Amino acid sequence: MDQRIPPIIQVGDVLLSSDILTECFCCDLDACKGQCCVEGDSGAPLTLDEVGQLESVLDDVWPQLSAKAQATIDHQGVAYTDGEGDLVTSIVNGRDCVFTCYGADGCCYCATDKAYREGRTAWCKPISCALYPIREKRFSNGTSGLHYHRWSVCHAAVKKGRELNLRIYKFLKDPLIRRFGQAWYDELCDVAAQLGIC
Repeated sequence: MDQRIPPIIQVGDVLLSSDILTECFCCDLDACKGQCCVEGDSGAPLTLDEVGQLESVLDDVWPQLSAKAQATIDHQGVAYTDGEGDLVTSIVNGRDCVFTCYGADGCCYCATDKAYREGRTAWCKPISCALYPIREKRFSNGTSGLHYHRWSVCHAAVKKGRELNLRIYKFLKDPLIRRFGQAWYDELCDVAAQLGIC
């Protein structure tokens, strides 16, 4: 890493690892088939408000969910508390998020995001999903920490990002603005420019 770039950068009340600014990433759905929605041992992190949002769009996406996902939701709801004490989306057979659905191309899609893109709902998906591969940790003092979660299933996304020279913070511009606001994102871009990151 360039010695001018510190490992941790603060923008407002957010601490973030500098590799969010320096590393490249761009999802390649054709290559990964949406594996981030089905791999892992826990669901997507949620806030209490997001549980309410998922419940509010449930009727709109219900027909797109698998029978096993529907049964899981009937049994335990759209969310549960995992082994680490985090509120997460319910999962099927310890694997798939209950809101996954599959297209004819074999790709895994988020049913809530699909409904939003089709104009059937006003809410898209949990912010933790929208921000991936950035993971957020919220601290009791009101600050947040962001780090780049490296995962083997995203190898193609790293390759595509490098080909496009697309930094993570630029790839995730819209979700970052959704989470922290336009003024915060503009400040982040200013910090990147000051550090010589384009």
